[in-house]
Amino acid sequence: MNPQLLREIDELHAQICEGLADPKRIALLYALREGATTVNQLAETLQLPQATVSRHLKILRERNLVAARRDGMNVYYSLTNDKILEALDLLRQVLNDNLNRSATLAKAIA
Repeated sequence: MNPQLLREIDELHAQICEGLADPKRIALLYALREGATTVNQLAETLQLPQATVSRHLKILRERNLVAARRDGMNVYYSLTNDKILEALDLLRQVLNDNLNRSATLAKAIA
C-alpha cells in the first residue's frame, strides 16, 4: 500500500483513539448504548456537570464517534456505529487479561 495513504490512515486511526482516551468519554459512549439521548439526560445519568458532558460530546462528534440530531428544543446524541462499543468491549478484555497477568506476577513475587 502507498506509504502516504498508510500515514493518512494511521492519522485517522489516532484521531479515533484520541476520542476514546478519556474515562468520561468512554462512560458517555457506554451510556449511549441504550440509544439517543440529550445532554441533560447524560449529565444526570453520569452525575457530571452539563458543561463537562457538552465538552466531551463535542470531541466525540469531531471524531465522528457520536452524531447529533435536533428535535425542537432538544439535541439528541447517538453512536454513529455500534462497532464503537464492540471496540471498547474488546479493549476491556485486553485490560482484564493485563490485570490477570499482573496479578499472577504479583503472586509469584510474594
